[in-house]
Amino acid sequence: MYLSVEKKKEIFKKHGKSENDTGSAEGQIALFTYRIGHLTEHLKKNRKDFGTQRSLQLLVGKRRSLLDYLKKKDIERYRSIVKELGLRR
Repeated sequence: MYLSVEKKKEIFKKHGKSENDTGSAEGQIALFTYRIGHLTEHLKKNRKDFGTQRSLQLLVGKRRSLLDYLKKKDIERYRSIVKELGLRR
């Protein structure tokens, strides 16, 4: 499995407020970014996997929604997470 419990905790510890804080927007955006990267690599090898392609599109939409929310709520947190994760925005 590509996303173990330890990896999730590491992502939330690095980008969230703590490793148990799974609800923060920054933590969720970081987790979505990790999953998007994994699915993108999978689709490079398996270009006809349309189920995965749809899942990737849904994840990108969820991340976009969270980023828009964060931008509206607190522009500094938005700028820091975009810079940290290296997102093009």
